[in-house]
Amino acid sequence: MKRRGVIKVNRKLYFLAALILTALLLTWGYNAARRLFFPLGYRELVYKYANEYGLDPFLIFAIIKAESGFDPGAKSSKGARGLMQVTEKTGSWAAQQLGIKDFDADRLYEPEVNIMLGCWYVRWLTDEFGDPDLVIAAYNSGNGKVREWLKDKSLSSSGYTLDRIPFKETEQFVKRVKKYRDIYRMIWDKNK
Repeated sequence: MKRRGVIKVNRKLYFLAALILTALLLTWGYNAARRLFFPLGYRELVYKYANEYGLDPFLIFAIIKAESGFDPGAKSSKGARGLMQVTEKTGSWAAQQLGIKDFDADRLYEPEVNIMLGCWYVRWLTDEFGDPDLVIAAYNSGNGKVREWLKDKSLSSSGYTLDRIPFKETEQFVKRVKKYRDIYRMIWDKNK
């Protein structure tokens, strides 16, 4: 009988140890999987230009993930290029504002140029709109569209924020970028 009691206790300890080990593996595996799916690609460049322009680096990582999935050779049907999917028009204008001589749109495929111009543009939109939702919406659909929407009482009761976004693509983009930004913060923010 004593032996049976010992076996029963050992089984309970074994089960408890297995349960703890499984929980640890699942937690580690879950965190590892999240980091795999939410990488800090081009980390040095993102931090460099996010800091230079006073931006949240996790917002920039989220934009890159949503726009190109970290593919520097990405090109949209509308001609947006590179990691942050900067259009030729926006890239040329930003390069001019930054004093970049002899800018060529193919340079938008260069990660450093793309991230620098993309971050500069996010800063410019932040200075124009302030509200993060408006900044993200304008990054997707253009600042002119967002200004139009803010003047439309059926879309903006205050004229300062949007009650609704009339473009489904932009609405989904705003939600996706905000969700990605929050996940990046949760996974990678060392201050949490």
